[in-house]
Amino acid sequence: MRVLVTGAGGQLGRDTVLTCAAAGDDVFAFDHATLDVTSRDAVLGAVTSLRPDAVIHCAAWTAVDACESDPDRAYLANALAVRWVAEGCDRVGAHLVTVSTDYVFDGTKVGPYQEWDTPNPTSVYGASKLAGEHEALALGAGAAVARTSWVCGEFGNNMVKTIIRLAGERDSLAFVDDQVGHPTLCADLAPMLRRLALDRRCGIHHVTNEGAVSWFEFAQAVVSAMGKPPSMVSPIATADLQPPRPATRPANSVLDNAVLRLGGVALLPDFRMSLQTLVDRLA
Repeated sequence: MRVLVTGAGGQLGRDTVLTCAAAGDDVFAFDHATLDVTSRDAVLGAVTSLRPDAVIHCAAWTAVDACESDPDRAYLANALAVRWVAEGCDRVGAHLVTVSTDYVFDGTKVGPYQEWDTPNPTSVYGASKLAGEHEALALGAGAAVARTSWVCGEFGNNMVKTIIRLAGERDSLAFVDDQVGHPTLCADLAPMLRRLALDRRCGIHHVTNEGAVSWFEFAQAVVSAMGKPPSMVSPIATADLQPPRPATRPANSVLDNAVLRLGGVALLPDFRMSLQTLVDRLA
């Protein structure tokens, strides 16, 4: 498969490039320096000249709090850029897989969110990513949206790296226990993104590791994988965070991978099965 990966310099993009290359694909990897996805001319030029079989669109502006103060940039990077990529895919017949987020939901549902639940973002970031979903799905059968959550990996900045750093600097940590979700490891997520592209699957798919936990419980799992006592992590409420964060976080980010599950596709493993390997590499 000839696959073009945007956002190849980011944590998910780098794992996606490695996954595709290991599978024997011809990979065209573009980071921000080599492809500005907010430029229609640049995107169309890259896609139409390389004519890939699939585009895995990992590029995004994921600074959740910063999006609140610059909605134009958020919509340009997370929504309009997807339009340019979709337009390029349409011209060459490439299949599009774009990555979205749990932030498209408001987090008030009791129980996991399925793909058919109605989105209701409460932040600029979530709204801009939902707009990006709409831009991708305008391609119909030519596009898949992979909604994921709490992404962590070997590359880039993420919560696992933050916890490891803090646990090395302090005797005690505090993390919120009233936000629940599925931690998702890039090493598990990237192969599923490739499968969505290879199978030319369409529509919305929730793609997360299994194992719903709070950030407090996730931090305990990380420090335990480091060989430290989980008791060093204490629970706090989101309302007690100082200073308060500009963007609202969904209290419930648990995504049911219903489309994969009902379609007979093996789900990603429990995050704990991959976490130890990641912590060993990082710590």
